[in-house]
Amino acid sequence: MSPVDRGGADPGGGEPATGESATDEWYRHFGTVDAPGNSACYAEWSVRIADDPELIRRIDQWPYTKRQPLLMLAAARFLGARISPYPDFREFLDAHWDDVSRIVLSRATQTNEAGRCATLLPSLAQIAADGRPLALLEVGASAGLALFPDRYGYEYDAGAEATRLAPAGAAPGSYPVLGCAVTGPVPLPAELPQVVWRAGIDLNPLDVGNPDDVAWLEALVWPEQDFRRERLRQAIAIARAEPPLLVAGDLNDRLPALAAQAPSDATLVVFHSAVLGYLDAEARDQFRATMSRLAAERGCHWLSNEGHTVIIQPDGSSVVPEMDDSRLRGRFLLLHNGRPAAITGPHGQSLEWL
Repeated sequence: MSPVDRGGADPGGGEPATGESATDEWYRHFGTVDAPGNSACYAEWSVRIADDPELIRRIDQWPYTKRQPLLMLAAARFLGARISPYPDFREFLDAHWDDVSRIVLSRATQTNEAGRCATLLPSLAQIAADGRPLALLEVGASAGLALFPDRYGYEYDAGAEATRLAPAGAAPGSYPVLGCAVTGPVPLPAELPQVVWRAGIDLNPLDVGNPDDVAWLEALVWPEQDFRRERLRQAIAIARAEPPLLVAGDLNDRLPALAAQAPSDATLVVFHSAVLGYLDAEARDQFRATMSRLAAERGCHWLSNEGHTVIIQPDGSSVVPEMDDSRLRGRFLLLHNGRPAAITGPHGQSLEWL
């Protein structure tokens, strides 16, 4: 697997049926399972791409891990493709194919969805219940926007009632409010936990001060989801005011040394979302072994928020063997120290406590 794809990712990669010749099925899955209800535009484009042999032939010329639907569609959006009927989009691709290929080959699906903090917050608050502040370390951090759960607002909707939380002292409108529908006995906190250290690892960290990186983050937001684009911009403003420590490198190579930098009087939490699908089975086993050592030596907590795969693995290994995919139905499984805690919406939109 190409190392350039190990980073902050997005569930909207879809899954091909089997093997590298199933690119059309990969796009059809994305267009019929992942995109409906989230983006009518992407649903139409992806299904039509699946039925377009010439375009599939071009996509198949890219390395396997670069054929993801979201990556190709985001590259086109980055270059100016707008919501349109498929024939217009197809003309855009014909006119800009060399540039689309350049972006696909040089970028990765480093979606940095601040909304996922809504599904992580109850677990983080439980960890902080002993009164110690938190030190957060995200692997696959992209631009590090998920490292600010204490700086965002939240609205948890349980149907009959809602729980709202806001960062202390922050002016309304200066932070995104993350909405999340909850079911089951979710341990919603009464206040936000204290975070005293935040750091991340990514093969190619994105810089919120770089206009091209910001434009790429916006291109990764699905076309009709303006609310996600707006909260992305608010989260970027927070990160610009207090940039987290982001280091470039492979997560297995950099994790031990970076974890050692966390303050000793804080509780270390290592977390990730939609990242493990980019590692083969051997690399995932190495990561789990590192987490076991950190737990034993440092009392580190581990929050894993993953779907079965983002990119299907040639070795056939499963990222989330703890849950039947038919129950996840395109959602993620949140594990706390290896034990299932909740089923979560991939963009933080829902939280089903187990």
